[in-house]
Amino acid sequence: MKFAIAVFAPAHAPASRRALLFAQAVLNAGHEIVRLFFYQDGVHSASSNIVAPQDEQDIAGQWRALVSVNGLDAVVCIAAALRRGVLDDKEVARHSRNGANLQAPWELSGLGQLHEAAQTADRLVSFGGA
Repeated sequence: MKFAIAVFAPAHAPASRRALLFAQAVLNAGHEIVRLFFYQDGVHSASSNIVAPQDEQDIAGQWRALVSVNGLDAVVCIAAALRRGVLDDKEVARHSRNGANLQAPWELSGLGQLHEAAQTADRLVSFGGA
């Protein structure tokens, strides 16, 4: 089965951890994740500036590892990211900002990527948001 997963919650929120555990379970069961899409506050999960307290799990780091190890397509909504100060090198240059906090394996792209993933997948599962 093919899954698209949309994450609306930041890394420190319980919904992001549930999404991460769900994604791991999907892969462990032999299913495919066609795309992870981070939207609204979920874009913070892709920021390389997140530092988890020593007594908490590093969910953002776990997302990065899951995406990297499994070669997943992980898209961060560009509009939501810009609004929240999550920028890659290209957007830093374009908007004359000081530094990028979004690096590989994440990719900035538009909301159309979520629509495409929903059309490609058998199931779209979302976590967090209103």
